[in-house]
Amino acid sequence: MTISAKVIKDSISPQGIRITTLELEYPRIIHSELMTHRVFSRNSASSRAIPVSKVIELVESNPAMPVHWGKNQAGMQAKEELDDLNKEAVRQLWLEAAKQAVSIAKVMADIGGHKQVVNRILEPFQHMKVVVTSTEWANWDWLRDHPDADPTIHALAKEMKRVRNESTPEELFYGEWHLPYVTSERSKVYAERNYFDEHGEPITLEQARMISASCCAQTSYRKQDGSLEKAEDIFKKLVESEPCHASPVEHQATPAERSDTRLEMFEEGITHRCKDYWTWSGNFRGWIQFRQLVPNNAKYDK
Repeated sequence: MTISAKVIKDSISPQGIRITTLELEYPRIIHSELMTHRVFSRNSASSRAIPVSKVIELVESNPAMPVHWGKNQAGMQAKEELDDLNKEAVRQLWLEAAKQAVSIAKVMADIGGHKQVVNRILEPFQHMKVVVTSTEWANWDWLRDHPDADPTIHALAKEMKRVRNESTPEELFYGEWHLPYVTSERSKVYAERNYFDEHGEPITLEQARMISASCCAQTSYRKQDGSLEKAEDIFKKLVESEPCHASPVEHQATPAERSDTRLEMFEEGITHRCKDYWTWSGNFRGWIQFRQLVPNNAKYDK
């Protein structure tokens, strides 16, 4: 069983607003709880995208399970665990259920079942790989890094807080971009930020944003090809298609300028302003989200 968190990109704006991208892995049984946090931009592994054989391999080699085997009691929280003997018995029954799910999935696949159906049988025993980007972590920490939270998501929240606390964000100037999975550095001569592909070759900002979006999108099938060719292909299929699948372009952002007057025009990409005058772009505070600069990025009721 795996619970892990890794900082992919950590940046701070001239206004002091920090934006962090994490790559997470955790049991799928808690995935719906993470998804309730609407200030998070996220892309995750998909049962519809990963071949059945790959999911079976992952379940057989490392089946997901709870971190805490609670004893039955009233209420939502199981404060007390089963005794050692019964805890091991329940754990073995969980593993047996995983084996039976694998056996059934193999039969379903053999008779022609599609992965978007067959993989559902295996979901309780799967891990999720997820990319999450946000400017707002306090409410998550408040709710999930708490003794009353589900023990498995509590363990994830503690790990996420630990890696964020151990990371030092890089300050970005106006016009520079937070781009997960893309290497960049500021030129000492011209004070301009340069971006590089996976081989260290210079690329344009437009290409860098495509590669970042492509790598975030590839989380859905647990692969990562950082090439420009792959990025252009994925960007065309997802972002330039009809309908537009824009979630992978939510992780890239550039610092927004704070306005302290009601009359000043919003920068392009700003979607709203709060009572404290902080400007927002989608779910990011103080940063302009790439999605909000992409034409036709959502469909709205008239």
